[in-house]
Amino acid sequence: MSEPAEDIEPFLATVAELLAAEGMNPAVEILRTSEPRAVQTGYDNWNGGTTLWTIFLEVTPVVFGQLGDRRTIIEEQIDKRLKAVVGKHSTDWYNVEITPLVQARPNWRAESSELSEATRRNIIDGLRIEGTAWAGQLGEVEFLERIFDLRTLPSTDNRFPDAAGDIWQHRVNNPQDWSDDWIFGDRRFGLVGGPTDTFLRFLCEMVHPVVRPDRNEALKLVQHFNDQLRPQGWGLIEEEKIAGRPRYVAQQIRMEGGRAVSRARTVADALDAGWMQKEIERLENAIERDPALAIGTAKDLVESCCKTILLKRGVAISKADTLPDLTKALVKELKLVPAGISDEAKGAETVRLVLRNLSSLTHYLAELRGLYGSGHGRDGRHRGLEPRHARLAVGAAVAFIDFVTDTHHKHAAAVMLPEKSADTQVGQRSGTPEVRS
Repeated sequence: MSEPAEDIEPFLATVAELLAAEGMNPAVEILRTSEPRAVQTGYDNWNGGTTLWTIFLEVTPVVFGQLGDRRTIIEEQIDKRLKAVVGKHSTDWYNVEITPLVQARPNWRAESSELSEATRRNIIDGLRIEGTAWAGQLGEVEFLERIFDLRTLPSTDNRFPDAAGDIWQHRVNNPQDWSDDWIFGDRRFGLVGGPTDTFLRFLCEMVHPVVRPDRNEALKLVQHFNDQLRPQGWGLIEEEKIAGRPRYVAQQIRMEGGRAVSRARTVADALDAGWMQKEIERLENAIERDPALAIGTAKDLVESCCKTILLKRGVAISKADTLPDLTKALVKELKLVPAGISDEAKGAETVRLVLRNLSSLTHYLAELRGLYGSGHGRDGRHRGLEPRHARLAVGAAVAFIDFVTDTHHKHAAAVMLPEKSADTQVGQRSGTPEVRS
């Protein structure tokens, strides 16, 4: 039989079937939409020789960017099943790697920063799925007048001279005439095929405090918008507050710090910590625009993570506990150095020092706000905090929360011993932290 690499399609089809049976639909979608390419990437002379093959699954750059940290997980899911499928057909070694598809784009340097129609439709589809009222608490005419001059736009109804009367007739007087999402298909407003700035302004107005005063509802929408906008280099950024509520503007964003922020989102998801998600959104918006705010938020993120894990483990905490207090309690609770390693006491102290300094780093950087932030007169040579300082703080904070969250979950998994009686499990849990009231 020929080597699987010579005709990989049947093997990938089998892998897709296995993944579908296990409910791993994102991995299935990658297999279905990617262009596979088998490449010999090495040769091992050991034990008679083994050829090393890499199956590159090429996806569009947009899809590759949207995968983020999920890419590694999906690669592992596909890789594991591919090895099982090809194992009886070959003694060669196979692994999988998802890569961006390289295509010729002769005029790419001249391309503008326009949002693609696909991105716009993804955002619109999300609004439809959630049944979001795009005008919020305002009437649709009142909302649209914040963006467009309705008196100069034509009417589709000859009984009315302009768009304002047209919309009133078919959405107020006879609301059943048009569907709730009519605005997205109306060419007069060009939300799908028109200028990018019009579409982005529409999104910003949707989450304006006057339109949507509920902070949580507005934040949820901003997160949805930014998930789609970010791969194309755009984002809604908090510019100011109105009555304590954020007002957003659209800005082109730099992607530095994106990997750390993406990892922070994964950690927050793993802890089911909604408040951490809010801090991450604030942090992401501030890295480039307000480094001092990003640094302070990085410190808050570490504090929220510590409190979340301690409470999940039944450890009592006090409102008076500082970040060093919380870090110390968490290091003790998680018993971060495994029992049985050589020179355990010395190793434990080293890890404590690393973690203490890691958490202190965000604390010290936050103090820089007082030294270099606003509120004090400066001479002409003064230089404030820069995005690079913010990225340092964010990276340190995410490294900390990623490590302790992973440790927390490993401890929790160790407690859940399979197929054993409760008495046996209790006897085997002596090495795990007890839950305290």
